[in-house]
Amino acid sequence: MKIMFVCHGNICRSPMAEFILRDMLKQNGLSGEVSVASCATSSEEIWGGKGNPVYPPAKAELAKHGIDCSGKTAVQLQKKDYKLHDVFICMDNQNYRNIRRIFGSDPDDKIRKLMDYTDRGGDVADPWYTRRFDVTYRDIYDGCKAIVERLLNGEEI
Repeated sequence: MKIMFVCHGNICRSPMAEFILRDMLKQNGLSGEVSVASCATSSEEIWGGKGNPVYPPAKAELAKHGIDCSGKTAVQLQKKDYKLHDVFICMDNQNYRNIRRIFGSDPDDKIRKLMDYTDRGGDVADPWYTRRFDVTYRDIYDGCKAIVERLLNGEEI
C-alpha cells in the first residue's frame, strides 16, 4: 500500500501526517506493508527545483512527540503520481479540488480527506494561518490513528 499525504505547501500538515503515520506504522509492525510520502499542490515552497524544509514550528511540534522529520523537503504533486500511489489523503477541501485539477479526474476513487477517517470529519486547519500547531497535530494524529486501526483490521483505507 502506498499512501501520499497532500496539503498546499508540503511544509506543515502533510509532512506532519507523513511522519506521524510512519511512527504509528512502526509501532504497530506495519512499516514493511505501507509506504508513506507527502507532497504539495502548489509550487510556493519549491525554488529552483529545491523544496523548503518542514516549517520550524511544525518540526518543533513533531519533536515534542518524539518524531524526527529531518531531511524532508517540499515536493509538488505531479499527474504521474496518480499511478504510483494507492491513496491520496488531503487536509482540506481546497487540497481536494487542487488534487483533482492536477490529475484531471479520479477514476479509481483514490482521493480522500484525512478527517473523514474520524468521527469529526471536516478539515485539518492550516497552522500557517492559525498558528495552532498543537491542534493540527491532534487532528492529524486522530486521522492517522484511525487509518492504522483500519489497516490492523484488514479494512480498506
